[in-house]
Amino acid sequence: MENDNDFSPQQSLQLIESMINRAKDKFAEDGLMYLVWGWLVFICSLLQFLLLHVFKYPYHYIVWFATIPTFIFQYFYYSKKSKHQIVKTYTDYIIGFVWITFAVVMILLGFLIGFLTTGEYYSHIIHILLAVYGMPVFLTGVIVRFKPLIIGGIACWVLCIISTFIKNYDYQFLFIPVAMLIAWIIPGYKLRSRYKHINV
Repeated sequence: MENDNDFSPQQSLQLIESMINRAKDKFAEDGLMYLVWGWLVFICSLLQFLLLHVFKYPYHYIVWFATIPTFIFQYFYYSKKSKHQIVKTYTDYIIGFVWITFAVVMILLGFLIGFLTTGEYYSHIIHILLAVYGMPVFLTGVIVRFKPLIIGGIACWVLCIISTFIKNYDYQFLFIPVAMLIAWIIPGYKLRSRYKHINV
């Protein structure tokens, strides 16, 4: 007598396919950190522009110290999230390293900016940041097949090119909040909406 628990090859394939589809349906990205970082960078870049251009404050860069508690919040947020996540998919694994790469590049840029604050290099910081901002957003969008992120990443690169035509360094700062709005904030709200809809 055959064991009722035995699976035929076709049934096994159907089971695997259903599990993959279920994993796709239970979308893990809730968009919260896109919103947190998007709004933080949006506000800080506008404040820096005002301090630099309007108030002529020499220490205009101090607004970016607000990123320190945000990094701490992000660490505890993802630590807590990983404890409640039953299965970590290969997609989660890849996306994690995409954003680790982004964080490392941003730290290296901060290090370079701190030591190379004179000459032509300094005038190209905004262009470089816009180019880097687009990278993790675009790759994440491709990996999870989420069009707003793909568009957002491309938008950063387009803004990077356009910003090169703005010769006044002060006004180049205004491209950062625009990039955050298109690439991080709007996709972040869309991700939260998609997450809430799928994970009901």
